[in-house]
Amino acid sequence: MNPRLVGKIALRGAIIALILATGYIHFTLGGTIFLATAAGYLALAVAMAAPIGIAHDLRWLTRLAVMGFAAGTIGAWVLQGHPVFFQSVAAKTIEVVLIGLVAAEEWIEVGSSIVVARKLLNVGTQVVGVVRAGAAA
Repeated sequence: MNPRLVGKIALRGAIIALILATGYIHFTLGGTIFLATAAGYLALAVAMAAPIGIAHDLRWLTRLAVMGFAAGTIGAWVLQGHPVFFQSVAAKTIEVVLIGLVAAEEWIEVGSSIVVARKLLNVGTQVVGVVRAGAAA
């Protein structure tokens, strides 16, 4: 088997495992906000693992969503006064590592941040075109 392919599979597996781990930690905390966060992480893990065509085509956007979601949970923790207990420190550590691994995979699969920005601009242009077409009809 191609060593590069093995590396990609291992990286994706690590990312999915970390997403599920932090989702599980949030699930065990209970409460509406933590359960919603766990559900968000579960949805992102499924999107990262799904072998279907549209998921593959938009995986670059899913990676951005994973990084944004993880950064958002870290930000929310900071705004709450960053309570320090084992689960919070474990989840935040996982999320920081997760952001790094996802950024690495994004770089490997897509390229530089300029390429990602162009893709985002292209998607935004397509959305605006669809909205304009719908408004004109």
